[in-house]
Amino acid sequence: MSTNLPKESFGPSSERPPFIEQLRAESRGLQFRPAKRKKRAEPHPPDTADSHRLFTIEKGNRWMELARREPEAKMLFGELWHQGELCMLFADTNIGKSVLAVQIGESIARGQSIAPFICQAPPARVLYIDFELSQSQFGLRYSQGGGDHLFSDNFFRAQYNFIPDPPPNVDENDLLIAAIEHKVQLAKAAVLIIDNITCLRGGTENSVVALSLMKSLKALKTDHKLSILVLAHTPKRRNPTQPLSSDDLHGSKLLINFADSAFAIGKSTAETDLSYLKQIKQRNTRQRYGHDNVCLCRIQKPGAFLHFKFEGYSAERHHLLTQTTAGRQQLASKIADLADEGLSQRDISKQLGIGLATVNRLIRYVDYPMTNDQKECTITQRLMIKMDVQMRKGMQIRRRVNLWAISI
Repeated sequence: MSTNLPKESFGPSSERPPFIEQLRAESRGLQFRPAKRKKRAEPHPPDTADSHRLFTIEKGNRWMELARREPEAKMLFGELWHQGELCMLFADTNIGKSVLAVQIGESIARGQSIAPFICQAPPARVLYIDFELSQSQFGLRYSQGGGDHLFSDNFFRAQYNFIPDPPPNVDENDLLIAAIEHKVQLAKAAVLIIDNITCLRGGTENSVVALSLMKSLKALKTDHKLSILVLAHTPKRRNPTQPLSSDDLHGSKLLINFADSAFAIGKSTAETDLSYLKQIKQRNTRQRYGHDNVCLCRIQKPGAFLHFKFEGYSAERHHLLTQTTAGRQQLASKIADLADEGLSQRDISKQLGIGLATVNRLIRYVDYPMTNDQKECTITQRLMIKMDVQMRKGMQIRRRVNLWAISI
C-alpha cells in the first residue's frame, strides 16, 4: 500500500518533513504545531569581476622570477617561526604557553635572540592579545621584590574587556577579529600574538567555524603584512606513551592545516619541572626539532622576568611514559583502589587474576618514606607518589646517559 504525500510537506533534507512531525505528534496524543522555519535566502550567482580575481596565472618560470624578488623570510624564533607566517603554539594547560609567548614577543620587540633560537629580524612592534591573564596576574609574573621587568617600548599588550551584552545580530568572532584589526592598526604592529584561540572560536571542533576562523586570521595576516602566533590548548592526552603530533591540537584538524608552521610544548616524565619544544609543521625550513631532537627547557624566574631557559637536546622517547610504566601504573592504581575498599591482598590477587607476590610488591610502595601531608593521602595516592619518585629516578639516570652520549 503506497501513500502519496504532497511534495510541499517535505522541507530541507536535513530536517524532518512536517508530515512526519505530524504523525509523531499524533502517535503521542499531542497537538501538532508546525515549527516556524526561516526561509533561506536564495544564493546569488557569483559576480564575474570577483571570480576573475580569485586566481593569478603565470608561467612556471615567471613564478620563479617573482619568487627571487621576494625578500627572504627572516627567523623570529629560530626555525620554529618565520616572518609572514601564521604559526600555532599548542600545549596542555599550565605548561607555560603564555610564559613562552610573552618571552618570544619581548625578544622580537628588542630584536634579540633567545638562545638557541635565532631572531634575525630587526626590532619590531609586537601586539600581544591577552585573553588569559588579568592586570594583576600579569603584574605578578613580571615583578619581583618591588621591582618590575622593564619591557621594550615596542611591546604592546591588549587586555580583553568582557562585554556581557554583545551587539545583537553580530557574530562574536567577527566582532573580535574587527577589534583585533583595529588594535593592530593603532599599535602599528608587525607581529601579532593571540593568547589564546579558545576565546576566538566558539567551538573549533566544528570544521565550519574553524575554517571561518582561519580564513579571517589569514586575511588579517595578508592585509596588514603581519606575522601571527596563535596559542591553543591540547586536550588531556589519551596516550602519554605516544609522541606529540598535530592530532594533539584541540579542535578541528583544519586549524593546523591552514597554519604555515606549528610547534608544541611537551611535558617530560623524567623530571617534574622539565619540558621540551617540538617542531610539528614547517614550510620555510627543514625540520630541526623533530622527535629525535627536541629542545629541553625549564621555567625559571631569577629576577623579575618569568621565562624559559633552554638547556640542550634529546630524543622525545626519553621523556614519554613507557608502555611498561604505563601498564604498571594502571595495575598499581587498581590494586590501591581495591585496598582502599578494604580488600585483603589475597582477595585482590584473585579479583585481578595476578600473583599474590605482585600485589604484595606493589602494596609495599605505601611504606615509602613520605611527608606528613603525604601520609594523610589514601593508599592510591601514596602508592602513586612512590611510583612517581621511582620512575623519575630511573628517567633521570637515563637522561644523563643520553645527554652524555649527545655531547661526545
